[in-house]
Amino acid sequence: MAIFYPSKNAGFFSILLLISAVCVWGRPATFLQDFRATWSESHIRQIDQGRTIQLTLDRNSGCGFASKMKYMFGRVSMRIKLVPGDSAGTVTAFYMNSDTDSIRDELDFEFLGNRSGQPYTVQTNIYAHGKGDREQRVNLWFYVDDFPIRVYKNNEAKGIPYPKMQAMGVYSTLWEADNWATRGGLEKIDWSKAPFYAYYKDFDIEGCPVPGPATCASNPRNWWEGSAYQALNAMEARRYRWVRMNHVIYDYCQDKSRYPVTPPECLAGI
Repeated sequence: MAIFYPSKNAGFFSILLLISAVCVWGRPATFLQDFRATWSESHIRQIDQGRTIQLTLDRNSGCGFASKMKYMFGRVSMRIKLVPGDSAGTVTAFYMNSDTDSIRDELDFEFLGNRSGQPYTVQTNIYAHGKGDREQRVNLWFYVDDFPIRVYKNNEAKGIPYPKMQAMGVYSTLWEADNWATRGGLEKIDWSKAPFYAYYKDFDIEGCPVPGPATCASNPRNWWEGSAYQALNAMEARRYRWVRMNHVIYDYCQDKSRYPVTPPECLAGI
């Protein structure tokens, strides 16, 4: 399960990754309640009356979908079954985007396919006020539930942009990127294994729709504005440190060849 927690009052946002999770929060919807196909609708199949969808990647096309509305703050979650087996060269992306060109805000992660038997890698990135290039990569592991894998703190007081002023839509795509996705492009997609499938279910968006009630974002009764969502608790912080120590394989903050001068948000703590 992939979850974003952007909050108006929080000093951070986090990306939580749940694998093989069985609990379902909120009020899961069918696909067409909140989403629409945006790319190659013929490659998106609804299952179980729209409670599950199948995305297909073949030699002809990948595909994608997006939320019907944009949102300010709240939570977005869905359960994703990634392409099984030999998925090298494929990318299953799940992200939020303000769709505002050069000043866009974006929170994303991309699941990078693997050769059979090798771990999936998830690449996270953050755009704030048009500036991105904040990639981190984490090798995934098994038997994981409710582990934060990325935290980006609000350091606006230090002049560091933070993505909180623009409403964002929810997007997902399945596509071919074998020029970079697996081992930097060394591992190419094996089209003899096609078609490739990814599955989605338990769609849940709880937030302030835009356009929508102007008072929604400032409503103190919004559960995502509670103190529990303004910082990691002690258990989440321990789990986050464990992920950082054991599974992070790339962090732009440590890439001196790319950034001889350390980015300011890295010095401020992320």
